[in-house]
Amino acid sequence: MIKKIIMKAIKFKFLSVALGISLLMISSCSKINEFDDTNVNPNAPTIPVPSALLSNVLAVIGNNVWGNAIAQTSALYCQYCSETQYTDASRYTDPNLGWDGYYGGPMYDLQGIINYNTDPATKDLALIYGSNANQIATARILLDYYYMVLTDTYGDLPYSAALKNNPTIAFDKQQDVYPALINDLKSAVAQFDAGAVFQGDFVYSGSTAKWKKFGNSLRAILALRMSKINPTLGKTEFAAAITAGVITANADNFTIAYPGGNYRNPVNNYYVITQRFDYAVSKTITDKLTALADPRISKFGHTSKGFPYGLSRDDAIAWSDVNADYANLLAYTSTPQTFPFHVISAGQVWLARAEAAKLGWTADDATVAYNTGISASMEQWGISAAATTTYLAQSSVMLNGANDLQKIAEQRWISHYPDGNQGWAEWRRTSTAANPNGYPALLPAPGAGKQIPRRMAYGPNDPLYNPTNWNAAATGYTVGGVKDSQDARVWWDKP
Repeated sequence: MIKKIIMKAIKFKFLSVALGISLLMISSCSKINEFDDTNVNPNAPTIPVPSALLSNVLAVIGNNVWGNAIAQTSALYCQYCSETQYTDASRYTDPNLGWDGYYGGPMYDLQGIINYNTDPATKDLALIYGSNANQIATARILLDYYYMVLTDTYGDLPYSAALKNNPTIAFDKQQDVYPALINDLKSAVAQFDAGAVFQGDFVYSGSTAKWKKFGNSLRAILALRMSKINPTLGKTEFAAAITAGVITANADNFTIAYPGGNYRNPVNNYYVITQRFDYAVSKTITDKLTALADPRISKFGHTSKGFPYGLSRDDAIAWSDVNADYANLLAYTSTPQTFPFHVISAGQVWLARAEAAKLGWTADDATVAYNTGISASMEQWGISAAATTTYLAQSSVMLNGANDLQKIAEQRWISHYPDGNQGWAEWRRTSTAANPNGYPALLPAPGAGKQIPRRMAYGPNDPLYNPTNWNAAATGYTVGGVKDSQDARVWWDKP
């Protein structure tokens, strides 16, 4: 059993490092640092338990796939989901969602792991939980993942000076953050050593080989996301990441396996425990799956009937009144609590490799990578090999030299379901001036009078507690006279 030896005073001291927001506010946002001070020797050194911090981070990371407000809103923007009654977000009302819970929660914990394994006063005490190098490398890779999610959501953000004891923090440009993340991933992967594995790791059980593959896979995804804005750097880093070794089989997926009970899949928790039914599978994706005769449709929702996307509240309620059999997310009735979530999977990486091969970035065979990626995704969702073979044989699916990049992009969009963070990013990346609807062709909510958002506006606390730096960043995202506009494009989202 993990011993909880952090005193509350220590917790509050170090919560002050996140983004210059008030201590009270950050402590209310973080739900994973609720340690008590019972049975603590006041004369003993008091340091965080790195294994507990890692477990805390891994326990909530599945919410980035679907579960927290940013992930859910992203899933609406890329039309994995539809709102069934309160339809403001899918009709592009500014969600006004902040990042406080990220910086003050899992990212703070990850920085704590790094700090206590590098500080000469505490690094020896941390050795009981694994080698210093393995703890630091693991935390760095996860921290890079979180920065990727946030910068893809907002654009410029606090990075180089974040998670330090600064009252106000400048926002780094995304064009600087991306190369920095790639370099940090390379350094972190190289940092693992042959020492004791990091305890508290219930994803990879401390396997440094699998953590390296995860880190290299993140590096490849970041590199490919630069395909329109910096293809030279993207090509170099993508090819190097593949050579270094990425996830190639589902056994190496970054998977959150939910045991059920008090720790269950967030979708099941949403429907069964909270008894909320505000989200359904979007008709956009069920139509696409139906057109492709895609057997994953039986897994994405508990029925194959998608809910029309972006309806007004009145229209949504009227439609649901006569269509009660619409699809709730995932086939949660057959796997109610233990449905696993995949942060990064083999299918997603292989499909990224297929696109890179088509771009001439690697020597991979694009067709082989494409078929392997789809097959891995099918296997991940429990689809039989026979059904997969039939699917791949369809002219609408197979690569044949015509519209290959479109087919790859659409399969990448399907493979990320229900992870709206990744699905929205991939869709934005395929949208250009010549192809404004992207792949797949997503249309804005009918009658909303707005386009699909290209980014999320900064949260409400930034102009209150970091106004100068917020203003500088927000001004850079001005569209039509509106500062901090959700219609502005992040750096890699080149028209």
